[in-house]
Amino acid sequence: MRSVLLSALLPAALLMSGCIADPDPAVTSANSPTSSSRRAAGTDGVPTTSAPLETTQSSNKAPVYWIGRSNSNVFLYREFRDVPDDENPITRALRAMMSETPLDPDFFTPWQNPKNLATSISGTNVITVDVSADAFNSNLDADMAQRAIQQLVYTATAAGASSGLIDAGQQIEVVILVDGHTDYLAFKHVKLGAPTSRSAGMVAPVWIIDPQQGTEVSDGRVKISGRSTVPNGKLHWRILKVQDNGDKESYLTGEATAASDPAASGVFGITVNLAPGNYEVRVSQIDPGKPEDELNVDTRGFTVR
Repeated sequence: MRSVLLSALLPAALLMSGCIADPDPAVTSANSPTSSSRRAAGTDGVPTTSAPLETTQSSNKAPVYWIGRSNSNVFLYREFRDVPDDENPITRALRAMMSETPLDPDFFTPWQNPKNLATSISGTNVITVDVSADAFNSNLDADMAQRAIQQLVYTATAAGASSGLIDAGQQIEVVILVDGHTDYLAFKHVKLGAPTSRSAGMVAPVWIIDPQQGTEVSDGRVKISGRSTVPNGKLHWRILKVQDNGDKESYLTGEATAASDPAASGVFGITVNLAPGNYEVRVSQIDPGKPEDELNVDTRGFTVR
């Protein structure tokens, strides 16, 4: 492990409290969900599931989780990012999470670029992350602090699994140290040091995987893929044409069904033929009681050349 000195960076748009509920002044631990995460996991049609662990891939892109808003809730979303290969896969994924800006403007990160960051893996599938205290210099409420810790846990485990460094068939946990010590109070709300796993209910209920934000497609046949946390659930999708002045008009609409096969639980795919231009795809779950509503919508903007 080694330390790398980088300048601190945090977009001004992230200097905000992430309240989605009344702040809870009580201290929580990194492996005990806050009240809002329990609500997200048990109400409003959000299943108590976490994203399946990533599979090994040959690409050098790093899986990075961000925080994003959907309707009145806050969830975790993933992007694959190009990263330098001068560090191990987990360290470089976390460094991207703490120092870069998400491709999708709907996402954000409360982390700040740390002076020191190092990771290691034990033989028992435990990832240890040692980060300097300057990474926590954001003013968050208890709910958002818990989500930020889960953002790190999801990113670290995703990077370890996708790079083949950890056994995806076993329980994977993350221990977070701050300047080499346990019991640090992260964002003034979450006590660190205990092994922590992915928390159910944190990942987005609807999640467009491909195309990523800003992707250019050279062929008019566009394949859209994603995941819903409701296997066999009905999804509504819309393609909007984006005009030169930024206005959007409905172009295509349809429905899809998320897979129920355990091997591809919740996965969905859509294929459309599009003329050259700028587009936005919107995918949402269907509420049987209010089919006209866009429930847990996710969006991506892309270009067809």
